[in-house]
Amino acid sequence: MRDPRLVIFTDDPGWHGRVLIEAFAARGRDSVFVSLTECHLDLGAGDATVRIPDFGGALPAGVFVRGVPGGTLEQVILRLDILHALQAMGVAVYNDGRAIERTVDKAMTSLLLRRAGLPTPDTWICESAATARAVVEAQTGDGRVLVAKPLFGSQGKGLRLIRGVADLERNEGLNGVYYLQTFIARTDAQWSDIRVFVIAGRARAAMRRHSDHWITNRAQGGRCEALRPDAGLVALAEAAARAVDIDYAGVDLMPLPGGGLTVTEVNSVPAWYGLQSVADIDIAAALADHFFAKIAETAP
Repeated sequence: MRDPRLVIFTDDPGWHGRVLIEAFAARGRDSVFVSLTECHLDLGAGDATVRIPDFGGALPAGVFVRGVPGGTLEQVILRLDILHALQAMGVAVYNDGRAIERTVDKAMTSLLLRRAGLPTPDTWICESAATARAVVEAQTGDGRVLVAKPLFGSQGKGLRLIRGVADLERNEGLNGVYYLQTFIARTDAQWSDIRVFVIAGRARAAMRRHSDHWITNRAQGGRCEALRPDAGLVALAEAAARAVDIDYAGVDLMPLPGGGLTVTEVNSVPAWYGLQSVADIDIAAALADHFFAKIAETAP
């Protein structure tokens, strides 16, 4: 049984939740906010379904994933299991569990980008402190620097520069895994990078983010500037989204000192508040159009 309402999975609806509800309502669909923590798998009495609060045993027409809360490994796996189960039951899941797994894990994202032949910074991921020290000893020197990132993280939180082995002694926030990536130096007066929003395989909006600091995320104080991407930038962003097989994504690119671009991130639950402030399209409306098309394709 299907309930015509849509679910937006989020623990913090905020501005993004509001514009999505408005976009869905403009297309004739009611929607509700639900936390994945409140859902459960029901495999009792010969049944096999997902129970969602206030849906009375029915399944929604579609679910839009705006967040998968952190937690223990077991909790996160269960939340992803719920997304997988909904998709297996014919519910349109946007983005689906597989896409989120491939992109929330920076190691897998980097691997898929490299295997697709796309430019992405040299990266080393390991659990051994001895291996991490060997990488740092081999890769730093002559002014070269690495950046350490949490394997699971967003909005520029937890990043730090590694200029030598001494910097590895502080392993806060890395949770026992070293994700070490070549630091891309910038030569302009301000630090900057590029965010491209890809929906249904097409680059729909782009911006340049400027900052006085090497971390350019808007959440860390970055300033947004409209950008009209050229054909090469569009092709690279769209290829990055294809490499991780995703419905929509925020693709981050960084200019290289010698020219060209490198892909640093593919985000499966991207924010677009800053991008919307400089974009000439209604991003929530574009997302709703593609989401509704997926619902039509998967409707029983």
